[in-house]
Amino acid sequence: MTIKVLVVDDSALIRQLLGEIIRQAPGMELVGTAQDAYVAREMVNAHAPDVITLDIEMPKVDGLTFLDRLMKARPTPVLMISTLTEAGAEATLRALELGAVDYIAKPKIGVAQGIEEYRNLILDKIRTCARAKVKRVDKPVSAPPPSNLSLSTEKLIAIGASTGGTEAIKEVLIRLPANSPAVLITQHMPPGFTTTYAKRLDGLCAMRVAEAKDGERVLPGHAYLAPGSLHMVIEKSGADYRIKLLDTERVSGHKPSVDVMFQSLAKVAGRNLVAMLLTGMGKDGAEGLAEIHRQGAFTLAQDEQSCVVFGMPKEAIRLGAAAEVLPIDRIAPRVIEQLRKLGAGSRL
Repeated sequence: MTIKVLVVDDSALIRQLLGEIIRQAPGMELVGTAQDAYVAREMVNAHAPDVITLDIEMPKVDGLTFLDRLMKARPTPVLMISTLTEAGAEATLRALELGAVDYIAKPKIGVAQGIEEYRNLILDKIRTCARAKVKRVDKPVSAPPPSNLSLSTEKLIAIGASTGGTEAIKEVLIRLPANSPAVLITQHMPPGFTTTYAKRLDGLCAMRVAEAKDGERVLPGHAYLAPGSLHMVIEKSGADYRIKLLDTERVSGHKPSVDVMFQSLAKVAGRNLVAMLLTGMGKDGAEGLAEIHRQGAFTLAQDEQSCVVFGMPKEAIRLGAAAEVLPIDRIAPRVIEQLRKLGAGSRL
């Protein structure tokens, strides 16, 4: 199937570059380019594109406003073209909340080195977007009041995710109580974005959420997000768990890698762990979740219907790594139920 792509960007140079990349790609068709939201709206109606690449900063109507209207009227997979700045990260996270599937940095015009890598990356992301599930975005449903749990330093929750994961992780965390066992999170994101994302979650959740720091002790009531471009592993120090950040090679094509975090937890947490693999492209985390499952810990995978991209959970299910497969809105209640069972027993 040919993927019909519409490029929306106020920069003529960016439109030209992205247009050429798409025109030359097998299995893709450039249906048009638009310099603003008004032209884009007409092209969406005329061509019904399968994927839209969308700039955030545009004249007349900004990209976020256009995206909001698009997802309410005609849900379409959107790939945001973002600047890798703090402001760009904040706007991109807002775009993901509004229903965008993924994002990519703006290409550096005139920099020949790395353009081929950029070409491959953006084409991969367009193909991912074409396979993604997008839904009409309505008023967000507020989370129910979270149930209290007994404070516990030995129990842990681990979450791995990629494409679509920023919203899926939020859906889990906002349903966990302030005194939940510590949550360790690896989400595929670039540097800077993880800092902004952690701050955003911290303002929404009962738990404290922060970007993880090397050497810090893992405490109940806190969620720790792996920083962009660093692997996060968990080590045991006496009765405590501590975070170690590693600047080593990519694993499963990613840094941070879910597999790296999961495999470290399988060694030190054993049955005191509840781990889950959420929406994402590829298979990072599937092998790690399988290892956690073999250690007797409780494991979950997000179901296909609620995933934006059913890649990572699908691979975990194929490996028999998930004890249960649930829609995203049922995962946190099930985690709380399982943790109560663990808390009712003796220390493991």
